[in-house]
Amino acid sequence: MANLAKLEFEALDISGRNYLSWRLDAEMHLDAQGLGDTIKSPQDVSSQDKAKAMIFLRHHLHDSLKTEYLTVK
Repeated sequence: MANLAKLEFEALDISGRNYLSWRLDAEMHLDAQGLGDTIKSPQDVSSQDKAKAMIFLRHHLHDSLKTEYLTVK
């Protein structure tokens, strides 16, 4: 199903070709939302903030990568 919500930046492509720009965008957006520590020092972060960050990051993945993530999770 197509992602109908507006993305803040381009989703991570299944090939990974845009990983570097995606990573930088994700880090900046998480910092702006006060969630930067979830990827910098996750042991010092509440489970609620970790969940918020995961939701945000999953929202910015290619649909096939989301499916793959679910099989691993």
